[in-house]
Amino acid sequence: MQQQQAAPPSAPGPVHSRVALRVNGRSHVLDLDNRVTLLDALRERLDLTGSKKGCDHGQCGACTVLVDGRRANSCLLLAVTLDDSEIVTVEGLAAPDGALSPLQQAFLDHDAFQCGYCTPGQLCSAVGVLREAAAGHPSHVTGADASADTARPVVLSAEEIAERLSGNLCRCGAYNGIAEAVAACAAAGTPDRTPPPTPDVIA
Repeated sequence: MQQQQAAPPSAPGPVHSRVALRVNGRSHVLDLDNRVTLLDALRERLDLTGSKKGCDHGQCGACTVLVDGRRANSCLLLAVTLDDSEIVTVEGLAAPDGALSPLQQAFLDHDAFQCGYCTPGQLCSAVGVLREAAAGHPSHVTGADASADTARPVVLSAEEIAERLSGNLCRCGAYNGIAEAVAACAAAGTPDRTPPPTPDVIA
């Protein structure tokens, strides 16, 4: 009598977790597969399709959003690691009445886009750049100057802007307009309306 072989064990199913996110000022509680990225959660669960999926490897910057006030590539972040985080996407930069933020208006004024695919990431990254410079955070360019005082705001020269936005690619080549828009906002000192960065907590 031939012995029946036992069926191979089945692969375990996906593990889900409940995640609370505050996105563009609105609270959401999502039940997500632990493997879902923030980008996919925003686009597929919350219908916030402004953030774009370009390379899906953190190399193009099209997916950039603000996480607790700091810019981040949403394609590299697992949504379940961001419980209770404050997320701002490009949809959250304008005022509730639809009025453009000063930075968005500057992008229009300086022709800082062509096809527009990278623009949401460029805008969110530029918000981060303006904040970082105002807080005195040095870049590689700033650090090259031995006399740089990192306790004071960093002047956003063309070189500083190019360095700080180097993680955001534009295949259309609208870099000059993007840099001009950021420089104009920095010179005007126009504040953004997004929540400020969350202070670092050291346990």
